Amino acid sequence: MRGWDILDFARRAATGSPLRTLLMTLAMAIGVAAVVVLTALGDGARRYVVDQFSSIGTNLVIVLPGRSQTGGFSPANAVSTTPRDLTIDDAQAITRLAAVAQVAPLAVGLSEVAVAGRLREAMVLGTSRSYLAVRRLALAQGQFLPDEDWGRGSAVTVLGAALARELFGQGSALGRTVRIGGRRLRVIGVMAPAGQGLGMNADELAIVPVALAQAMFDSNTLFRVLIEARSRDAIPAAKRQATALLKARHDGEEDVTVITQDAVLATFDRVLLALTAVVAAIAAISLAVAGILVMNVMLVAVAQRTGEIGLLKALGAPAATIRAVFLTEAALLSLAGALLGYVVGQAGAWVIRLLYPQFPAWPPLWAVAAALGTAIGTGLLFGVMPARRAARLEPVAALSRR
Repeated sequence: MRGWDILDFARRAATGSPLRTLLMTLAMAIGVAAVVVLTALGDGARRYVVDQFSSIGTNLVIVLPGRSQTGGFSPANAVSTTPRDLTIDDAQAITRLAAVAQVAPLAVGLSEVAVAGRLREAMVLGTSRSYLAVRRLALAQGQFLPDEDWGRGSAVTVLGAALARELFGQGSALGRTVRIGGRRLRVIGVMAPAGQGLGMNADELAIVPVALAQAMFDSNTLFRVLIEARSRDAIPAAKRQATALLKARHDGEEDVTVITQDAVLATFDRVLLALTAVVAAIAAISLAVAGILVMNVMLVAVAQRTGEIGLLKALGAPAATIRAVFLTEAALLSLAGALLGYVVGQAGAWVIRLLYPQFPAWPPLWAVAAALGTAIGTGLLFGVMPARRAARLEPVAALSRR
């Protein structure tokens, strides 16, 4: 038999048993779809986290109060107590370092924001004029905080886009007076929509001078200090210089944690990439189960088609041709199941992206290729035993259906 004849024979055999074909195709499709959807979720989570950290700015070094014993980053560092506060003076000293381009001190707290009978609890961010450039944010209206001494604290505020809309509706917020933390502040600007960053929704912030925020919340310590290095190559130097400076200012005690944006991104990237691989491996187990189903169904097919096999062998078909027929049938069914699973998996990922537009649930190419390859390989691997059993049948015994 020629190659085309074997392929046509296997196709006819597959379509001649619709239920058997449906079972094998469905088993493979479920396995491939599971791999595609789960890896889309895992890789989507990785991309989402990386995008969130990338959105906070470039060439960033972040100083957190509290010392991590392992030298790594922990969310607990952001709220830990320290023997010595991280102060505005510390932040101003960092601005004089050679590797540092800009510094933005941050003080954070919750407060009620009230205007004309409307009351809303919002996060208040105390910072300086440099925050806008460090975070690469933009204004929609007005101006940002004044370029003044960080210890002064003028009675002004800049509102996030969502907060301004809730308080003033479609009217202009510029020049209006709001009450924040019991203080009357004049609105001098409204931020352009920016979304999440540094664990805060910038659209719902009330931004005030850092000294004013510390006075509101009766605190001398900073939540963190954002440092922009002069270039990407200067990031290690900025980290090293900031650590040494703060250690000297704090009487030789290294009681802060200094992390770099690249280090955080690399850590999250490694963890989530490993998680995606583990999820893909777990989903791939279903392909092994599908392969076992292929083997069992093909063994049943051999038993049901002994007369057909005997006729082929009586007509002179060698054992290699019989094996090729059954392996080709297994490959066709596995390929059909793999393609169906790929379509279903992509549809599932599309639904996730539709429901959560901010979540980039795109299956990685390596996972798709691995799923398709594994499905076809599994079908062939588990099709070997039935093919060999069919090839070993004696023509006379097969024709007599024994």
